[in-house]
Amino acid sequence: MGIGDDRLLLVVVLLLLLASSLQLLHAFPFLGISPQDEKYYLDGAVIFCKDGSKSFPRSRLNDNFCDCPDGTDEPGTSACPESKFYCRNAGDAPRFLFSSRVNDDICDCCDGSDEYDSATVCPNTCPKDQNDLDIRSDHRDLPKLGDSKENHVSEQKRISRVDLEDLIQNLKGFRVAVIIELVSLICILALCLFYRCNRTRRRRSLLRNWLWSSNLHGRL
Repeated sequence: MGIGDDRLLLVVVLLLLLASSLQLLHAFPFLGISPQDEKYYLDGAVIFCKDGSKSFPRSRLNDNFCDCPDGTDEPGTSACPESKFYCRNAGDAPRFLFSSRVNDDICDCCDGSDEYDSATVCPNTCPKDQNDLDIRSDHRDLPKLGDSKENHVSEQKRISRVDLEDLIQNLKGFRVAVIIELVSLICILALCLFYRCNRTRRRRSLLRNWLWSSNLHGRL
């Protein structure tokens, strides 16, 4: 195997590594999807556009290419003008955004989830305190916290639920990141092992050719 073949193999391995990483990212199931729609997207390997116009494989979910006219396949990107991005906003009121506001370098979701692939780093500004939530959302119909034991216990449960939702979302993202890192590490190790074995074979082949050539000249 020559140097040109080695370079070609290196390019192929790197492309496969990139494709596998992108595939894992696209497989992250909850990006821009509301909890009510999660089952719709996770039920099978083939997903139907909600308008019934066509279907698409799950591998093309959030691949930044619009397949469905109604944007069913791109809930987490800005590829489809008709799609809506769901902000979970754990601790605050969830909301939907127009797809044009995804990765536009402007923080619209208080949890920053709409700018996952932009140059802007959005801090999580979702309130964790009920009083802060009352002020920011101006929900005057919500009961104010009192000094009673029931209110205190209820508030502690609400805060615990918000923290749990944050933890679950962080763990889901962390799991995908870990899988991508493992795939990358395995590919790199496999590539290094291949080069080492191939280099050893070439050296042995050169040594055999040299010995054969030396013996031939000695006989002559």
